[in-house]
Amino acid sequence: MATEQTVTATIKEEYARDGSLESTEATVAKTTTGADDDTIDLPSDPITVMLAALLLIAVLAVAYFAAPIVLPIVLALVLNLLFQPGMRALENVRLPRALAALILILIFFGAIVAIGAAVSGPATEWATKLPDGIPRLQERLKFLSQPVATLQTFLQQIDGFMSGGAAPHAGNGPSGSAIAAILFTGTTHFASSFFETILILFFLLVSGNTFLKRTVEILPSFKGKRQAVELSQQVEENISIYLVTITMMNTAVGVATGLAMWMVGLGDPILWGVTAFFLNFVPIMGPLFGVGIFLLAGLLVLDPLWMAMMPAALYLGIHVIEGEIVTPMLLARRFTLNPVLVIISLIFWFWMWGVPGAILAVPMLAITKIVCDGIRPLAAIGHFLSGDE
Repeated sequence: MATEQTVTATIKEEYARDGSLESTEATVAKTTTGADDDTIDLPSDPITVMLAALLLIAVLAVAYFAAPIVLPIVLALVLNLLFQPGMRALENVRLPRALAALILILIFFGAIVAIGAAVSGPATEWATKLPDGIPRLQERLKFLSQPVATLQTFLQQIDGFMSGGAAPHAGNGPSGSAIAAILFTGTTHFASSFFETILILFFLLVSGNTFLKRTVEILPSFKGKRQAVELSQQVEENISIYLVTITMMNTAVGVATGLAMWMVGLGDPILWGVTAFFLNFVPIMGPLFGVGIFLLAGLLVLDPLWMAMMPAALYLGIHVIEGEIVTPMLLARRFTLNPVLVIISLIFWFWMWGVPGAILAVPMLAITKIVCDGIRPLAAIGHFLSGDE
């Protein structure tokens, strides 16, 4: 809050030096008179559009080739926005910014370490159950063997036709280790840059408003200074609301899933709750993958067959309630995203950065929409990213 007061004081000083007699309210009225709020400005200069497209391509190229450096920075920026409500709360009790930032970082990463320690044991036990449970799964899913065999034969015939009649070989498929390497592309670099993320996050929390102060100082007019501060506060507030709401709802989904799995006898509620929590950060694809996980777990340990289906059914029901009723009601229309663009974003950022990219895809898309909604020249992009109202 002290930084915002400093920014406001800087604006007042510049306003006094300008010698303008026009009040803030009059300025707002003057700039909005005759404007149609429902009109969305579209870029009309083709050169500007081309330069913006080239800049976007250049940024994405840097993000791809410099992923070990860029990924921790992006994560730190997202966490910085997530921690802003906590920073304001701690500053209200007169804690220094450095101490408040250190407390939040210790709480957050301490919770991650504690959760990892709590789920490592149950996860290892379930991993050891899987090889011994394969015959049981084959027995319970034998009614699918014929359709699967038919599909496999069909795919082999197509593969042979496309390769000019060469017979497919079983050894040509990717091994389990290769699949794992593809699945977790970028994750190793992400983990190795853990310290970089913490370091950047700490300094963003301590002095992140420095960029805003410098922007206010270099803008030539009082109107520009005021708009920069208002836009910064509006974007930060909206993004913080979105990230905090999503995190709270995912926590609620994790708690509800853990209790449901404990009630049906699957056991290890902490493991399943944490799994549901993280999967819910990846819309559509995450819950679909979760249904498969809970179906597999139920088939491994629960009898009869209808009871084995209960974990997946309960998880799906919890996700439907959260995704279709609770979260849209809390976030309202302004935070809805185009589902097609969500899927494209997930696929693209998974290709760019692996699993961390898939987790960050939707928050980055939502942040882009909120920023574009707050900047009038970019309002068309924000409208394009919006979902159905």
